This record gives sequence, structure tokens and C-alpha cells, in this order.
Amino acid sequence: MARATFRTMPPSALDRAGFLARYGGVYEESPWIAAAVWDAGHATDEVARLAEAMAAVVDGAPRARQLELLRAHPDLAGRLAMSGGLTAASTSEQAGAGLDQCSPAEFDEFTRLNGAYTARFGFPFIVAVRGLDRQAILERFRARFGNPPEDEFREALAQVHRIARLRLEALAQARV
Repeated sequence: MARATFRTMPPSALDRAGFLARYGGVYEESPWIAAAVWDAGHATDEVARLAEAMAAVVDGAPRARQLELLRAHPDLAGRLAMSGGLTAASTSEQAGAGLDQCSPAEFDEFTRLNGAYTARFGFPFIVAVRGLDRQAILERFRARFGNPPEDEFREALAQVHRIARLRLEALAQARV
């Protein structure tokens, strides 16, 4: 099986500033992850290996830094999304799942769940929304609310890694 590589602007063709500009947003509002990968010499042109290197930085970070990463994620269908304040990647991902087209009842449920979830766990609900619709996301939201806090922390990090991997795959396919 062929290994997925970056079509244009591969990591090896970039200097540190270019690498950070291109890959610093793979993890939401957390360019420190791309910086650590670059500084460790792990800026590979292979998508899977770059994803693994970035995930290893997060997994090796202190819990406080991991929590900071989780808190950098926006609420799903939240006020920031409705006001246009999301990053381009988050805007595209949420729109792809139809979160920009919530009915008033769905929006109310997302608002209620976002508040309750953040109060319970201390960070926003995070799920890789690609391939999911609003109802599937709400079902996962409701189901995960009952998780023990430590399990949910690990699940949130796993979802963050999945989001980052999907973003890297999209960058690998980009023509720009």
C-alpha cells in the first residue's frame, strides 16, 4: 500500500517559519505542537508519520498543556460558530456536518449540552464531525456526557488527534 505524502509544499521543503505557517493550525489554536515536531526533526513528508509525531507531542505534554489544548476547541454549534469567530478549519468542519443549519430546537439542545458538558468536564465537547450529521453528533454528545471524567479526557484527546489527522490529510491533498 502506498504511503500518503504531501502533494504540494511538503514539510521537508519548508523552513521552520513556513512549517509553522502551514501546519501550526492542525491542532486548534496550538502551534506549539508543530513547533515541537519541527524542533525535534520529525517534520516528515509522510502524512501518517507526521500525524504520529504531532500526537506524540500532545501525549507527552503535561496534563495542564493537554487541558489547554482541549479548551482551545470551540463549542459545537455555539455562539462563536454563529458569529463567524471560528478558525477556517473549524468553520468548514462544522458546516460539513450541517451544524450551521441547526433548527432552533437543535441549537437550543447544543447550547444546553455545551454548557452542561463544560461545567462537568472543564473543557468543551470534542468530536471529529466529518462523516457525522447533527443527529449523530447529538447522540454522541448525550452518550459521552455520562462518561467518568478521566475516560472523557482521554476520549477528547483521541478526538483531537483524529481531527488533526483529518486536517493533515486535507493539507496533503491540497493543490496550494
